[in-house]
Amino acid sequence: MIASLRTVVALGIVLTVSFGAGGPLRSAEPAAPEARPATASDAANAPFRPLFWDPDNRPPKPAGETTTIRFLVTGDFPPFSFLDATGRLIGYDVDLARVLCEELNASCSLQMRPFADLVPALLDKRGDAILAGLAVGADLRDRIDTTDAYLGTPGRFVTQRDETLEATPEGLAGRWIAVVSGSAHERFVLSRFPAARVAAFPDESSARDALRDRKVSAHFGDAIGLSYWLAGEASHGCCVFSGGAWLEPAVFGEGLRIDVAKANTRLKRHLDWALRKAATEGRLGELYLRWFPLSYY
Repeated sequence: MIASLRTVVALGIVLTVSFGAGGPLRSAEPAAPEARPATASDAANAPFRPLFWDPDNRPPKPAGETTTIRFLVTGDFPPFSFLDATGRLIGYDVDLARVLCEELNASCSLQMRPFADLVPALLDKRGDAILAGLAVGADLRDRIDTTDAYLGTPGRFVTQRDETLEATPEGLAGRWIAVVSGSAHERFVLSRFPAARVAAFPDESSARDALRDRKVSAHFGDAIGLSYWLAGEASHGCCVFSGGAWLEPAVFGEGLRIDVAKANTRLKRHLDWALRKAATEGRLGELYLRWFPLSYY
């Protein structure tokens, strides 16, 4: 079902989903556990929630009002925006749009379009903001602005569950590391792990399979995708994250942001304010735990 609907998207048919401010998030939630006082152990073992803003710095809402926002998304960008088996548009970015519109008390819509149509739709004023992981290059910076980052896009190592390798230049010296050929992750390993042996594969699936099948000692790649692979059936439970997240904006990008037209400064200010408010209230942390139950940081 998902594959066929992606074909429809590629043909240029636009699906629009609308929702008003104040409505509850529609993602299914597990039953809440019985309430009890928090303990020091709870704090030590609490799931990680990324926070890109100082929780003590809560500026007032910028002047003016944003009453409507037309978000532009794709339908083939899991886990951020994609179609479930019933054809319903779901994902982290779908829930994020609802949260931001609630914070701004705005009525919003989500227009699902082919990726290639997102920038033209924004510049032609057929939409107000892009939520699709778009990297704004030098050719677009005079026409498109971005909000603050709401999620990072780090690289991470994964190794066999029963190995005790340290994901350091010394710990991986002489070891084979699987990477995707021509990727930023390959360039990073070649630069930072010069004593390692690099095995370049044509795609992520091949690189991950090489680690699962013990043909290499480690794999370095996109942390977001790896978190889903580790938690899914394709990994056969073989592997775990090793070491911390490598956050190198110059290499792996400046994080996921919302894109707006350069002239729409009021919307950018309001979205930045809503992102900060939702983050410091813990709402973005809740979304992170919902969509990334295995933290990729």
